[in-house]
Amino acid sequence: MLRKGITESFGAAIHALNTTKLTDGVISRSKRMMLDTLGVGLIGSRTAVFNKALTYSQSFKSDERSSVWGKSQITLPPPYAAFVNGIAVHSMDFDDTWHPATHPSGAVLPALLALAETLPSRPSGLDLLLAFNVGIEVQGRLMRFSREAFNIPERFHPPSVVGVMGSAAASAKLLALSPAECVHALAIAASSAGAPLANAATQTKPLHIGNAARRGLEAAQLAQMGLEGNPAILDIPSGFGVYYKDYSPSPMTVPASGDFKWMLEDQDIAFKRIPAHLGMHWVVDAALAARAKLENTTRNFDLRQIRRVTLRVPPSKYVDCPLPSTEHQARHSFQFNASSALLDNKVTVSSFSEAQINRPALKELLSKVKVETPKDNQPSFDKMYCEVEIETDQGQSYAARCDTFYGHWRKPLSQEDLVDKFSVNASSVLCSEGVEGLIDVVGNMERVRECSILGSYLRLTSSQQEPAKIVNIRLE
Repeated sequence: MLRKGITESFGAAIHALNTTKLTDGVISRSKRMMLDTLGVGLIGSRTAVFNKALTYSQSFKSDERSSVWGKSQITLPPPYAAFVNGIAVHSMDFDDTWHPATHPSGAVLPALLALAETLPSRPSGLDLLLAFNVGIEVQGRLMRFSREAFNIPERFHPPSVVGVMGSAAASAKLLALSPAECVHALAIAASSAGAPLANAATQTKPLHIGNAARRGLEAAQLAQMGLEGNPAILDIPSGFGVYYKDYSPSPMTVPASGDFKWMLEDQDIAFKRIPAHLGMHWVVDAALAARAKLENTTRNFDLRQIRRVTLRVPPSKYVDCPLPSTEHQARHSFQFNASSALLDNKVTVSSFSEAQINRPALKELLSKVKVETPKDNQPSFDKMYCEVEIETDQGQSYAARCDTFYGHWRKPLSQEDLVDKFSVNASSVLCSEGVEGLIDVVGNMERVRECSILGSYLRLTSSQQEPAKIVNIRLE
């Protein structure tokens, strides 16, 4: 018998939410999240960490098979498709970020798409939107069980904590589990939650997202088979409370009539313009502005004349890497991103290549960088700022500060720029039919008859042609 409490309320809410509760605002925002996630997952399918995970996963066999994004001839058992596609999404740290801090989409969308391809019920686009938003909602609720979660994390990587729970909730919804089964899916998933921040800036960090997607999907499937966990997993300090110092849970309720208040309605998502840790976006924008001031006053200026660069950033040990030697370290280095912006007047995907990282000019500039952490610069992605000051050999000083970068939830990417980002990322892998097809299907997701059609487009690599059947089954 289920205990009355927080976990039971979550199980009941996951089961009770239906498509009538989706609002136009939530549908619009979640479609943006889906499109961006597919794009960064596709470009991420060309990374070394993805290829290692794919080689490993191909040793597992199953009658059920799901698509691997960007691979026209490869399918995997659904949990392993979720695993490798989740890794691809986070392999370049290019995926969306929410507040309180987590990467919400990468743990959920790969699990749902892998599952949808194997279900005889053939879920619709609206079914996918509902399950996706259930997974996002559960993450948002769990992060608000702690004030600690509102700051830049110190101990656990947030997607590894709440992402697996979101994946379990979303998968449970797509599987149409009962309230009791939804509770047990969350309980099972909680035993796969949590990854230490020590693996940030390494090849293992993308596995946090892949593991969350896979383990959440498996938790829902195990619950469907009758496996049980602690039905009070969210209620007690020894349950999900172990991940937060100030754990204070609250129930999740769905009104029988009237609107449901989605977290995504109030809290928008940040979309990244560069493939790096979110904090890097502040320091890059500030560095570009400081360089522009310098160039406006100095003709033919040589950056070798810089005597010192001072970065004023919030305290965060895991994004303080003075001399990065790998792409993953570079993606988590205030120093590297500021120096790259100053040297090249831009930061792009190619900025994190081995050749770019090892440039003598970049290493020379890195040796001149000093980091300060002012007391008023709070370690929160909602309140932090970055300031870059350039001092020259001639004693001149040029400083610029960024309080909100373009792409932050307070300053969202335009739809045009978000689609452009997707197109550039996706076209590195897919042919034009695949790119355009995904834009069309995601843009009309609420009217798509079978959401598994996404898998067909995700396999249209540049050497493939569009299957004729796609056009015939797309929309209602």
